[in-house]
Amino acid sequence: MGTGEEIQIEDNFFVLCFQNDTDETQHFEREVGVDLIQFHFGVKGRAKFIFNQGRYALDLREEVSLFLYNPQKELPVHLEIAPHSWVLSVLISIKKFHSFFSEEADYIPFLSEGNKDRKYYKDDKINPSMAIVLSQLFHFNLHQSIKKLYFKGKVYELLSLYFNRAEDPNAEQCPFLIDEENVIKIRKAKDIVIANMAEPPGLQELADQVGINLKKLKMGFRQIYGDSVYSFLFDYKMEYARKLLDSGSYNVNEVGLKIGYSTASHFIAAFKKKFGTTPKKYLMSINERV
Repeated sequence: MGTGEEIQIEDNFFVLCFQNDTDETQHFEREVGVDLIQFHFGVKGRAKFIFNQGRYALDLREEVSLFLYNPQKELPVHLEIAPHSWVLSVLISIKKFHSFFSEEADYIPFLSEGNKDRKYYKDDKINPSMAIVLSQLFHFNLHQSIKKLYFKGKVYELLSLYFNRAEDPNAEQCPFLIDEENVIKIRKAKDIVIANMAEPPGLQELADQVGINLKKLKMGFRQIYGDSVYSFLFDYKMEYARKLLDSGSYNVNEVGLKIGYSTASHFIAAFKKKFGTTPKKYLMSINERV
C-alpha cells in the first residue's frame, strides 16, 4: 500500500515520509512557506517534483538528495512518486537551521551573508551512512510514544552527515572519480555484491566483471561509498537481516542462511558485532513492543 506521513519535530520543523508500495503512481501536495528549507532524499525508486502548474519538473532518483531554498518565492511540494518508491523529506525554517550553525555559518554556502537572500539548489549522492539513517526512519518499530523523539534524533543525525561530507578532503578531489565511466563501474560493482550477498564474488572476480583493475576498484569503492567493498557489504547484510527479522516471516536460522551464513553461530556473532545484541534478543524485543 502507499502511505504518506508528516511528523512535526518542532515548530517549523517537519519530516515527511512517502512510501508508495503500490503499482500506481501517487501524488502528494503540500504548501511550503518561503522561510522553509527543503531537503528531499530518494530512498528507493524514483520520484518527480512538479513546479509552476506542471511547466517544470525536477527528477529525484534513488540514492540522490535534493536541497531547495528560495527566499523570494514559495516552493510548494508537488511530488509525483513512482510505483515501489520511497522518499523522505525534511522541511525546516531558515531561522531554526541557522541556529544549528550559528558559529559555523560561514562554512555553509547558502548561510553566508552574500547568499542569504538568494535561491539555492543542490543535488548530491546519498552516502552509506546517510542511507542507514534513512532506512532506520522508514523501519521505525519502537513504541509510538517515543516516535517523535526518535525521529528528531535521527533527522539531526541525517543533517549532520549531510553537511559533514564537505569536510572530506577527498570527496570531490579524487581525479579517478572525474571519469563518469569509472563511477558507473563502481556502482555496478556495488549492485553485484548486493545481488549476490550470500555468495559474493572475490575482489579480483568483481573487478573483472565490471571491467576495471583491482586497485581502481578498491580506491573508487572507498571514495564513493566511504568503506571497503566487504565492510560495506557487511553493513548492508546486517541491515537486511534486521529487516527480515522485523518482518516476522523468518526465524534466526533462515535469516542467517539468506544472507550467506552457513552456521547460525557465525550469523549470531556478526549480528551482535553490528547491533550489540543477538538476533534472538532482538526478536524478543520486537515481540514485546507489539
